[in-house]
Amino acid sequence: MSNKEKYRELCESGEYCVPLFLQHWWMEAVCEGKLWDVALAFDGDRPTGAMPYHYGRKGCITYVVQPQLTQFSGPVFFYPQGISESHRLDFEKHTVAQLLQQVEGRKPSVFLQNLSPAVTNWLPFYWAGYKQTTRYTYRIPDIRDTQRVFDAFDAEKRQRKIRRYEAATSVRFDMAADEFADFHASYWAAKGKRDVLDKRLIERVCRTAVGRGNGVIASLFDAEGRLLAARFVAYDSRCAYSLMSAQDMSLHKSGHSETLFWELIKYLSDKTLAFDFEGSMDEGIEYFYRSFGAVQTPFFEISKYGNPLVEFFVKLHK
Repeated sequence: MSNKEKYRELCESGEYCVPLFLQHWWMEAVCEGKLWDVALAFDGDRPTGAMPYHYGRKGCITYVVQPQLTQFSGPVFFYPQGISESHRLDFEKHTVAQLLQQVEGRKPSVFLQNLSPAVTNWLPFYWAGYKQTTRYTYRIPDIRDTQRVFDAFDAEKRQRKIRRYEAATSVRFDMAADEFADFHASYWAAKGKRDVLDKRLIERVCRTAVGRGNGVIASLFDAEGRLLAARFVAYDSRCAYSLMSAQDMSLHKSGHSETLFWELIKYLSDKTLAFDFEGSMDEGIEYFYRSFGAVQTPFFEISKYGNPLVEFFVKLHK
């Protein structure tokens, strides 16, 4: 049995806590037509950790990188019950060593992965010769009390706009995946740019996630029934992630994004715990997300390059 087959069984068993972006079905959806695999670590017959990854080759460069639409990758640890803090660190060290041995067997000249914010110890990667860059996303840690969430919004820049547009708009949560993909493409075309996401990828990810009860497409309409904006959010029981959005540029008005975020938070408040804005390091976008009362949440970008020339080339085109 291959590692991918073992991993599918592990994910589907429900015995192990596997985050959304590391689920077997998610990797299948975002990597269809591409290559992916999973490194697995064991203590005897008991799995101790996993790290699914997308890999491939471009010219003479072999790579292990983040799949599109995937905020973070592994590792995910399957800790023994009641593990102490001291033993936890040893457990992570030995597990990561097993996982990296398998990944490095592919001899990637580029390794670039984002770790989940839940992974706060990157020392095992450091000891293996990897580098780390701290990046940030923005999260509302608990959306179950929607009134408390709304009260934390910036009163002038967010609350007032939402109150203004709530009465003049309506929201639906049944937009079809192909309709959203077309709307996403038209949004980028109106900006004079090419959509960096393939239409088939958008359709496949949206259709798969929504069909499993792990995703929703929210669409905002004006009083005349015209589509103003739409947003796709993927979620599990722990967190929701805002992954894609689009709007009609000819009808664009400030307030559409705020209203759609608010409606999504209300919709998801009984389905998940936290809401992740898929935060940006861009200064202007950072403030926009923070003004919703979102908490700055660090995560690690882990990297390793075969030689300085490859590193320079990758950073130049990043």
